[in-house]
Amino acid sequence: MKEELIKLHKNSYSPYSNFAVSAIVVTKDQKHFCGVNVENASYGAGICAERSAIVSAVSNGYGVGDFKELHIMVSSGKVGTPCFICRQVISEFFEKNAKIYCYSTTGEINIYTVEDLCPYPFGSDDLI
Repeated sequence: MKEELIKLHKNSYSPYSNFAVSAIVVTKDQKHFCGVNVENASYGAGICAERSAIVSAVSNGYGVGDFKELHIMVSSGKVGTPCFICRQVISEFFEKNAKIYCYSTTGEINIYTVEDLCPYPFGSDDLI
């Protein structure tokens, strides 16, 4: 998966931060959906790689409970983790025990569960 993530970095549009991020969602039926971060001069209009990959899967008919794992790589040489907006989206679509693989470009990998990254998720029950 590391090599696929490195290749995806080339597709990142990150002229403002120079911080490329790539992500691959793997569904339970083993389909892969790719995403990269896409920045914008209006910073809030950008999208993170993790959400880009999840939205791609949803656009192709996948939904809550269909996701097996998520693989993420940042270009800084360090292992990065999803931002909190992405963690919210991840907690919406992935089961609590789903694995999140976070890679560095130098070969390090940290593996978390959704519950590790989102111990107190905000969900539909909180809307009442």
